[in-house]
Amino acid sequence: MTAFSILDLSSIVEGSTAGQALANSLDLARHGEALGFKRFWMAEHHGMSGIASAATAVALAHVAAGTKTIRIGSGGIMLPNHAPIMIAEQFGTLAALHPGRIDLGLGRAPGSDQRVAQALRRNLNTDANQFPRDVMELQAFFADDPQLGIRAIPGAGEDVPLYILGSSLFGAQLAAALGLPFAFASHFAPGDLDEALAIYRRDFRPSAQLGQPYAMAAFNIFAADTDEEAMLLASSMQQAFVALRTGNPQQLPPPVPDYRDTLPPQANAMLDQVLQASAIGSPETVSRKVAAFIERTRADELIISCQMFDHEARKRSFTIAAQVLGALTGSPSVDA
Repeated sequence: MTAFSILDLSSIVEGSTAGQALANSLDLARHGEALGFKRFWMAEHHGMSGIASAATAVALAHVAAGTKTIRIGSGGIMLPNHAPIMIAEQFGTLAALHPGRIDLGLGRAPGSDQRVAQALRRNLNTDANQFPRDVMELQAFFADDPQLGIRAIPGAGEDVPLYILGSSLFGAQLAAALGLPFAFASHFAPGDLDEALAIYRRDFRPSAQLGQPYAMAAFNIFAADTDEEAMLLASSMQQAFVALRTGNPQQLPPPVPDYRDTLPPQANAMLDQVLQASAIGSPETVSRKVAAFIERTRADELIISCQMFDHEARKRSFTIAAQVLGALTGSPSVDA
């Protein structure tokens, strides 16, 4: 049975603040918890005017403290930005505060440009083996491996499952080799999804953490009572993505009627490509597209993304999504 979770970018909308974005993240996590979603992940991005979760571990602490049962984690921590011991300490602290609820998703992209990397005091190592070595070092800190000669406190001995995130074949290969769950960023980079999942399942080697492959795929859902309303609400994310791809990242703008009719062909083609793993529409439309995606990918878990300008509309979208997903698979529950 496919599980369902939430990926939140803690969007700062035009005219609002980072504080309000983080308050909205907590409110959404509580809403997702009541609806029966399995986990709530937040992403690390730096230097982005429209994203409030740069200090990801701090943002997760805020959300974890305000919820009770839903798993809380990173989708993901960009490990090239950090020394592994620092991440072991941060997520070891989260696990000590919230036992059995903390996930650690890891990516190898910097989530920034060279200037931000320099501001983070990190040099982007071009050695292709650095990320796998960092992941294994992080595992060793959690395992309290005496060969390290130093302990991560908190962190040593804490139960913090690792997940490899990726948008290419590299992440699939690494997750398979290390026997870790794999999450593909198909919500914005769907091109290699099918091949990546096939490689991961084919080459998976069981590990102490995981006995068989566990594949997650990110999927956009913009749901409303009608297709027309959903298309309007989705235009905020579309505007933000076009701005990002044209080198002008911004706060999440308000929706614009018939936005895509105003775009040149190349911009529409770009959105068609990046939104392949998406469902925009009424409950019936969303149900049909989600069912097709699950059949295609056989994903063990979908992690749902939804960037909307209006917070209440976004919560309504997740309510509809929960109802649709529950009808398709029996999970999550929709008691709330």
